[in-house]
Amino acid sequence: MKIAVIPARGGSKRIPLKNIRPFYGRPMITWSIAAALESDLFDHIIVSTDDVSIAEIARTAGATVPFLRPPELADDHTPTVPVIAHAIGEMQKSGIDPLEVCCIYATAPFVRSQDLMRGHEILRSSEAMFAFSATSFPFPVQRGMRLLASGRVEMLQPEHAMTRSQDLEETYHDAGQFYWGTASAWAAAKPLIGPNSAAVLLPRHRVQDIDTLEDWARAEALFEVLQKIGSAT
Repeated sequence: MKIAVIPARGGSKRIPLKNIRPFYGRPMITWSIAAALESDLFDHIIVSTDDVSIAEIARTAGATVPFLRPPELADDHTPTVPVIAHAIGEMQKSGIDPLEVCCIYATAPFVRSQDLMRGHEILRSSEAMFAFSATSFPFPVQRGMRLLASGRVEMLQPEHAMTRSQDLEETYHDAGQFYWGTASAWAAAKPLIGPNSAAVLLPRHRVQDIDTLEDWARAEALFEVLQKIGSAT
């Protein structure tokens, strides 16, 4: 059995009501729910929330909210893994025992059903504990710099000051859209990123963190362009 869990707490501070704020004409969370529904992968699509307004919107969009998340798992410092483990435990209490669980972030409007399907295939074919969305850095991280208190800079890896960009190893980062995992790995709180995880690579133009209002405006503008050109890559 496969379930999707969409974490969506109500107390976002930097962008109030972030999970249900209108994004390109729809509450943000409904894009993630729609992708999960379109994939036709899941026996249950669950929203884990502590907020009744989010719960109502989630149900209207086609998800289920079989429980409300307890306050101790809904503060600013709660990581993802215990939230998903809690959801698995609640489903097991109701007689539903999932084998594979996909966490889909509520603020991932760029997530696509095809990516979820590919992630599931990679999880199974690689026999990994997790398979998560990732993308490449647009600039070599080996050429990164830190800003000193004096206002001057120094390279993080000065040994690469004269290395050509094309000779540096390509590096990747978490795309922050979804994480497939076995239910046992979630329950055991295994690390999401590490030797037991496989990457589901996405193109950079479909990856955008949304942590500030500036991020939001950029994401919405990019989303509108992709909608108009019908990008499938």
